Amino acid sequence: MYQKAEAPFQLALAIFEKALGPDHRSTAVSLPQSRRAVLRGRGVSESRAALPTRLSIKEKALGPDHPDTATSLNDLAYLYQAEGEYRNAEPLYQRALTIRANALGPDHPDTAASLSNLAALYQAEGAYRKAEPLHLSALAILEKALGPDHPDTATGLSSLANLHQMEGVYQKAEPLLQRSLAIREKALGPDHPDTATSLSDLAGLYLAERAYMKAEPLYQRALTIREKALGPDHPDTAASLNNLAELYQAEGAYQKAEPLLQRALTIRGKALGPDHPDTAASLNNLAGLYNAAGAYQKAEPLFQRALAMREKVLDRITPRRPTASTISQGCTARKGV
Repeated sequence: MYQKAEAPFQLALAIFEKALGPDHRSTAVSLPQSRRAVLRGRGVSESRAALPTRLSIKEKALGPDHPDTATSLNDLAYLYQAEGEYRNAEPLYQRALTIRANALGPDHPDTAASLSNLAALYQAEGAYRKAEPLHLSALAILEKALGPDHPDTATGLSSLANLHQMEGVYQKAEPLLQRSLAIREKALGPDHPDTATSLSDLAGLYLAERAYMKAEPLYQRALTIREKALGPDHPDTAASLNNLAELYQAEGAYQKAEPLLQRALTIRGKALGPDHPDTAASLNNLAGLYNAAGAYQKAEPLFQRALAMREKVLDRITPRRPTASTISQGCTARKGV
């Protein structure tokens, strides 16, 4: 039973990372690393059926207002959100926020995390006006509790910047991302993977603005950091290869993009498996490049493979079958997916 649940959880994480980007704080804060591991299939006991049971156990053992109960509420809410069940996720996030604010205080970093979780849900729904004050409150808490130069404050800045970027308000996003990068470089070092994340975030903004000359050195530096810190065959290295390839494709430099996408596909197939949603995304990205270059005979079989892989997993998590065009569009990557 749990083995059958593994692929849906992998896709659930892929869907949420697709919406905000695997490098974005909303993905990381909404689900700590241990829970991200669950959805990637390394902890398959955390199935859709098991999460409500775990919540019930904690409520009985610790009480309905315990911070650990709030953690279980967040776990279940995240899963609902990842599967697109926003109405089910919202009251759980709201209850977790209330618990943390009452038990830990309104200015505790965990309360800030709950504010960010709820803000990320509203972003996913496109309710940007509801998300912004929550991001601002979370950032204010982090700056007060941890200091203006703490790495978690940098994460809060990136979250707010991502919201502004989704709104198309690039002039508000840029200084936030620049400050986030400066904090991480100083606090963590110029060669830390989180610094690479900030570089990628800022480069992604420049790419959206079509400021390609600004984006390229940042993407290249992020790739160098990840290759050195994580290794040449790490999935995050594949994400950086994807980012740089996307930039080259936007510039029409298809010959420069192709080997990067091919390498990203190889890494993901080896590290994550041939049926993983990120591997399907890489197939679709390469197909999209061939399609843009007019190499339709190369593109078609890759599109078909990616579609088949996505359908195989989507069948297990939703009764609403997406159309072929929806899946094909959804595979195309932004920010490393």
